[in-house]
Amino acid sequence: MDLAVAVAAVVTGATLQRSTGLGFALVSGPFLVLVLSPYEGVALANLLSLLTACLVLAATWRTVDLRTAVLLSAGVALAIAPGAALARALPDPALLVVVGGLATAAALLVAAGFRIPGLARPAGSLAAGFASGFSNVTAGVGGPALAVYGASTRQPHTSFVPTVQVVGIVANALSLVAKHDAHLPGTLVLGCVAAVLAGTLAGRWTSRLVSERAGRTLVLALAVAGGLVSVVKGVLTW
Repeated sequence: MDLAVAVAAVVTGATLQRSTGLGFALVSGPFLVLVLSPYEGVALANLLSLLTACLVLAATWRTVDLRTAVLLSAGVALAIAPGAALARALPDPALLVVVGGLATAAALLVAAGFRIPGLARPAGSLAAGFASGFSNVTAGVGGPALAVYGASTRQPHTSFVPTVQVVGIVANALSLVAKHDAHLPGTLVLGCVAAVLAGTLAGRWTSRLVSERAGRTLVLALAVAGGLVSVVKGVLTW
């Protein structure tokens, strides 16, 4: 049952990531921490997010905004060490609440179209990258900070999608290095990797049938649902 839940969440997340550019960790992360411990669940989400970002970038790399990617990635790099230290220090119930709370709050901010003036400046890009990296290594949900950045700077969707994949690759690679002590079951990892590949292929097809707005709505609804379940489990097991 645990493997089935994890695979279903990963397939859905990968499909939506390919369609909208975001959503993999938001959808799959809260469910993966329910299947594994919060620390290992986020580490698995980081691993699978890295794979997903590489697959999406392979199809969209021609329109990457390199300057933006570098600035955001620099902010990410600054956040990894303190974020990993916090994730390692928190007990499992508290980390479940943090993961679920961040996923839920992030999804609601994106749904509300939250914007921050001034993010287009270099300092703003670094701040957005820091927020993304910190939430990525602690809760596996680095995408919403980048979505707020994209909305605030009004970056075109065609360049936003590949640019955030570059940032995601940096964030998840550094997160995995920082969490090298995580122990992940081989069978679950292989099943989820296969699910990522299947979801990415499915996303190429669904992106032609499902509008960007509908895809984002589904991402946010699933993220809120999974996040709230994680919060409730954390509170009940505290």
